[in-house]
Amino acid sequence: MTETFDLVVIGSGAAAQSVASRCRTSGWTVAMVDKRPFGGTCALRGCDPKKVLVGAAAAVDAARLLSGKGVRPDNVAIDWTELIRFKRTFTDPHPDNLKARLARAGIVTFQKTARFVGPAQVAVGDTLLHAARAIVVAAGSRPADLSIDGREHLLTSDQFLDLPSLPTSIAFVGGGYISFEFAHVAARAGAHVTILHRAARPLAEFDPGLVDRLTARTRVLGVEVRVETEVRAIQRIEGGYHVTANGRDGAVALDTDLVVHGAGRVPDLDDLALDVGGIRYSPGGVQVNQYLQSVSNPLVYAAGDCADTDGPALTPVAAYEGRIVATNLLEGNHVMPDYEAIPSVVFTLPPLAGVGLREDEARANSLSFVAHHDDTSNWYSSRRLGEAFSAFNVLVEQGSGRIVGAHLLGPHADETINLFTLAMRAGVTADRFKQMIWAYPTHGSDTAYMV
Repeated sequence: MTETFDLVVIGSGAAAQSVASRCRTSGWTVAMVDKRPFGGTCALRGCDPKKVLVGAAAAVDAARLLSGKGVRPDNVAIDWTELIRFKRTFTDPHPDNLKARLARAGIVTFQKTARFVGPAQVAVGDTLLHAARAIVVAAGSRPADLSIDGREHLLTSDQFLDLPSLPTSIAFVGGGYISFEFAHVAARAGAHVTILHRAARPLAEFDPGLVDRLTARTRVLGVEVRVETEVRAIQRIEGGYHVTANGRDGAVALDTDLVVHGAGRVPDLDDLALDVGGIRYSPGGVQVNQYLQSVSNPLVYAAGDCADTDGPALTPVAAYEGRIVATNLLEGNHVMPDYEAIPSVVFTLPPLAGVGLREDEARANSLSFVAHHDDTSNWYSSRRLGEAFSAFNVLVEQGSGRIVGAHLLGPHADETINLFTLAMRAGVTADRFKQMIWAYPTHGSDTAYMV
């Protein structure tokens, strides 16, 4: 059976929903296809459920940091089973709720694997979807393939978020944001945690000095962070797994109850048969022009984690790219994405955040700048919470006074970074920033002393 739609969207996350809803509102007929439950990674297997777990860990952490300062944390603990049950109150209803909302809007949904069978045709089970105007690939990402013997024993981040009970020990392969965020939650829930990272420094996209401080904070928490340690094999043993790795000082071996994949994600394109659709792609995703249109098939656009763009793989960026694709479809190609000053956060405790350029990037761009940096663990905003690891590094261009980079570690850095983002996007200079009158005492009021 063949069905014709103006627009066929592959994926159901932030990018897919942005473009589908806009085009449908403009009168287009729209089909949306996803091989997994509707909602995308962020709502079901990423940002949102993760923050539920982080919220529980934050409550435990807050009580422990104020031990001896008026709070007795003895009976504050995470009940993992109860926490996962609470997390599911957010994720379990979401696919059906989303599909119902899409149906009310007149968007037809197919929960099956999509596969190109021609430049304008996508097979979905026994149904052939013909796109009269456009196909948008917004299929998201998946865990990267790792060349590790026994990699089939790796648990994905999706599976970690659904663990019915927390094991005694966990090893995370890779030192990215997934490993650090989950390690901070698991450690505060009572697990012994190890992070195995093959490079010399984890969290490579963030300010090196602040990463060093966060790594120190992570180790104080009881997490073993082993850098320059490349995992070679995972072997199933009685009661758990045996992990072997090459470390900077020789062979490394450890036994653990669980091994979790935290070594990065790649575009989820393998099932789509892009070649058949005449769609060029790279390891970074579907190759697109400045309007997010395929460079080889003009009927196809791509957005989000599966598009090969300069944008970071973040949910707000995916939604933003979806809006751009919708505009270009409805009005003709004329809008290009602007990736300047996009904030990113590692939701550890405390969180690590950054927006704009790091020092090495500013130098590579031949910028003349002043780096304002300090340890803020003795500042009121950190001391009153008992947080001993907090700092900042803010880069201000000489002459213009533009804030070109802001990097924060500490309580509520995940919120405070948005103030710097707004300033950078709006062209607010450091002098004007210092003249702002902030509510006090707040973390926002600290920012005047950072520029």
